[in-house]
Amino acid sequence: MSKKITKTLVAAGLVLATTALTAVAGPLNDRIAAGEPIRIGFANIPVFGYPDDNGDPKGFANEITLGILNEMGLTDIEAVVTDWGGLIPGLMANRYDIITGGQYILGARCENISFSEPIAQTGDSFLVPAGNPLGLTNYQDILNNPDTMLALYSGANTVGAARQEGLTDAQLMQLPGPTEVLAALRAGRADAAALTSFESFYLAAESDGAFEAQDPSALPDWTLNWVGIGFRDEDVDFRAEFNEAHARYMGSDEMMAAMEQYGYVESNLPGATTTEWACANR
Repeated sequence: MSKKITKTLVAAGLVLATTALTAVAGPLNDRIAAGEPIRIGFANIPVFGYPDDNGDPKGFANEITLGILNEMGLTDIEAVVTDWGGLIPGLMANRYDIITGGQYILGARCENISFSEPIAQTGDSFLVPAGNPLGLTNYQDILNNPDTMLALYSGANTVGAARQEGLTDAQLMQLPGPTEVLAALRAGRADAAALTSFESFYLAAESDGAFEAQDPSALPDWTLNWVGIGFRDEDVDFRAEFNEAHARYMGSDEMMAAMEQYGYVESNLPGATTTEWACANR
């Protein structure tokens, strides 16, 4: 796949740019017509979206996005890395044009941004110390053990899910990302972490036996979610073009070959679920 990618970092709400981010604001099609790169924003989240050692965008959400953009004939891409909690605010503030970092399509998010049609479906899973000494597999296990602490990402869907299951903020340790979550588990400050199942199984496999991932089916069925690519509402025309290319690329041999390295399999394809349904039901 031929593509030109430049790298930019966004940290703590401040732009640290290798290229100007303020050259052309406004609708994405106008930026493209003006010769500006498409700025894709993502956080450093295992499997979903992360920068490699060269700063290039990796992870299945990034790979699918780049594949769809390539299908559209668009290859001038600028990668922007930020904290998870800064993705939607940064998109709304025009710091980047597209969120590729594996955002679930949730009703609360649909009130602020627009999503492509889904690119994946996946559930969540608890990550716990090896042997799961406290027997924590779901939110009710945390709720029924008031001295336990659950780590999760600030702004993640798991915060809302935990609250819906009855947990209070006193049992929720909201952290910026996986590095901080793993540190909390290793230090014993948290007893479990609520993550996507992709992340839980990846982090467990990379932990040299320190952690294990719990069965995603231990969590309620309603926590199954669909991943989308985020756009500003005003980029409705570009999003429609993106969705047309999405329909051609999704599930193709080219896409599935690129997904092998991330453990994305046929069961992760979004099926017939639409973004309209996800916005209304998640």
